[in-house]
Amino acid sequence: QVQLVESGGGLVQAGGPLRLPCAASGTIFSSINVMGWYRQAPGKQRELVATTARGGITNYADSVKGRFTISKDNAKNTVYLQMNSLKPEDTAVYYCNAVITIMHYWGQGTQVTVSS
Repeated sequence: QVQLVESGGGLVQAGGPLRLPCAASGTIFSSINVMGWYRQAPGKQRELVATTARGGITNYADSVKGRFTISKDNAKNTVYLQMNSLKPEDTAVYYCNAVITIMHYWGQGTQVTVSS
């Protein structure tokens, strides 16, 4: 059973930074094909924020390019989302995702609120 646990959410002022860790357990970290972050704002569909695949290939939503950075620490089985220059429209519940072969696993989500 793969478990993903997010943390680091909270209330931050516009323009500020926040870092979200996601710790994975129950599997060998190297067996994960892709890890990523998604978000869902009230009344909206869940959307991709950033992903990192084996080999270090990363992908970002256009709305966060240049502001957010996804990274992995294999020794800690953890993926991070560093968010800088936050905007009120970044307010959402952020979910960690892991893909192993064709299976998707999700964390419980962490709330990020950006005040103007």
